[in-house]
Amino acid sequence: MTRVPVALLPLSLCLAVTMTAALSAPAAAQYRPLPTTSQGAGGKPKGEPYHLEFGYNSWNPEPGIVISSESLGIPGTDIDVQANLGVEQTRTYELFLVLRPGKKHKFRFNYIPQRYDADTTLTGEIIFNGIRFPVNTQVGTTLKWDTYRFGYEWDFISRSQGFFGVILEAKYTDVNFELSSPIGLKFVRAKAPIPAIGAIGRVYIGSYASVTGEFTAFNLPDSIDENYSAHYYEWDIYGMVNFTNNLGARVGYRSHDVSYRAESDSGSAKLSGLYVGGVARF
Repeated sequence: MTRVPVALLPLSLCLAVTMTAALSAPAAAQYRPLPTTSQGAGGKPKGEPYHLEFGYNSWNPEPGIVISSESLGIPGTDIDVQANLGVEQTRTYELFLVLRPGKKHKFRFNYIPQRYDADTTLTGEIIFNGIRFPVNTQVGTTLKWDTYRFGYEWDFISRSQGFFGVILEAKYTDVNFELSSPIGLKFVRAKAPIPAIGAIGRVYIGSYASVTGEFTAFNLPDSIDENYSAHYYEWDIYGMVNFTNNLGARVGYRSHDVSYRAESDSGSAKLSGLYVGGVARF
């Protein structure tokens, strides 16, 4: 029988202990339970990820709209549709669609139709489209103001806690304004594509809720062309609750500030108010 030198016994024992510990460490790590997160498996909140989102919002903005139209060299009056024509606050809606081919890329579409009708007796004289409407004239008003938004969003910061990105979009407005009275029917229509740039940010609150804010803007000063000018400022902040990955609801506050001037015609709209809605995702 071969004898092992007594001096080598401690060294052999140390090597055996070291090898045993090294071999047992991966096994222990393999069976170690994964840490849990407040946002579920993978740290993803409800509603993420998705490739298609569409929804509906019910909006009740205050119609701060002013329109003026010149004709035959006769300047038009700045007509406040509430104060001068008796137009009342009316609920409208928004349809929106988001296509998301990648985690950080989104193509967006929004449509908001606004319809106002009123009948009133003028308490002050107005001039519209070259026609003078004297005091006590019975006037019927029809105003249609449609807004379309086509945009691209790039979320250059995207984490499980939220995201921050930039928005490039084109806003298209189509305004049709009519005044009817015993004097006659007069109308003006304006269409204008308006580019805009902005930013968006979202923070997730746990697994089921989030808060989002976005702002887009464009300004064409009259210093470029004294006959044409326009601006468009829009901001939107809302809270979202996701019941499942596919269904959610949101409540928010939106404000639009739009104005245009084309030669002697002009219009402006300051629309703001609360809205509620729902979304579906796939």
